[in-house]
Amino acid sequence: AGFLGANIADRLAGEGHLVTVFDNLSRPGVETNLDWLRSRHGGRIGVMEADIRDPAAVEAAVAGAGAVLHLAAQVAVTTSIADPIADFEINARGTLNVLEAVRKRDEPPPVLFASTNKVYGSVLPANAVVPGPYHVEPRDPEQREGCDETTPLDLHSPYGCSKGVADQYVRDYARVYGLRTLVFRMSCLYGPLQQGNEDQGWVAHFALSALRRRPVTLFGDGRQVRDILYVDDAVDAWLAGLGAIDRLQGQVFNLGGGPEQSTSLLELIDRLEALTGHRLVVRFDDWRAGDQRWYVSDIRALAAATGWTPKVGLEEGLTRLVEHLRCRLPDPVPASAVA
Repeated sequence: AGFLGANIADRLAGEGHLVTVFDNLSRPGVETNLDWLRSRHGGRIGVMEADIRDPAAVEAAVAGAGAVLHLAAQVAVTTSIADPIADFEINARGTLNVLEAVRKRDEPPPVLFASTNKVYGSVLPANAVVPGPYHVEPRDPEQREGCDETTPLDLHSPYGCSKGVADQYVRDYARVYGLRTLVFRMSCLYGPLQQGNEDQGWVAHFALSALRRRPVTLFGDGRQVRDILYVDDAVDAWLAGLGAIDRLQGQVFNLGGGPEQSTSLLELIDRLEALTGHRLVVRFDDWRAGDQRWYVSDIRALAAATGWTPKVGLEEGLTRLVEHLRCRLPDPVPASAVA
């Protein structure tokens, strides 16, 4: 019932499929997503409120599934540092529960898994990037097309380790057991239904802060670069992968906006200020553990394999997000309330 899951469920149910949403509803705001799905699709949305750490519950959910789209996770680096054991149990052991439940089926359904760009670690050391006034970029021009799937894994933070473990288990269950699995190493997504906060979903967090006239904190200098992808394009990619699973099983693909949709935090704030008409109060704090100074996905492998490419540009996507959030907020906090 989270951000990407709810958007995929909406698309599938809208196409007439029956969708079971498996979620422990622990993340603030996801019950609102669930209510929205039910209001739109009625009986095509089934709900199983349970935890991925419960093998019996996972097995029951998988028993009748025609496909398993595995998005359940602990998603914040900061939370993983505070509680690495829970992070491992959810992300690593939880994924193993899913794979084992699928393996027990007489005719195992395909499994698509949401991994993360954090499995690549810092990607570039500080001396390999060139700082500009608003963003950094790789010193080597050949690296500016982004990180491809041959980039060595370098797991940083407990979150990076737990997702890296899960990533490799999903890949290996295709090799060893013949399961039809596919891994997407996700970059930053944004769009409707995202419950953004300081630790995860930063694009929505910045947009909400601008609309509410609340300050934001940038960890580091704000010149760090990410590629961002509008959620409709992410849904298209997942369903393209599912449609080609027999041909693509066992493969790993980077999924993000690519070089054309990359932005620094400072540049994104400038865009959001223009779209919302509100100036953001920005504070700075120390770099956080596991943060990447520059990460851009090379998405050419996925494009070549499926024909998928992003359709929603940065300006259009941010405009859609701001309008979505504006329609769902009460009157913004007065500027005088900003500390």
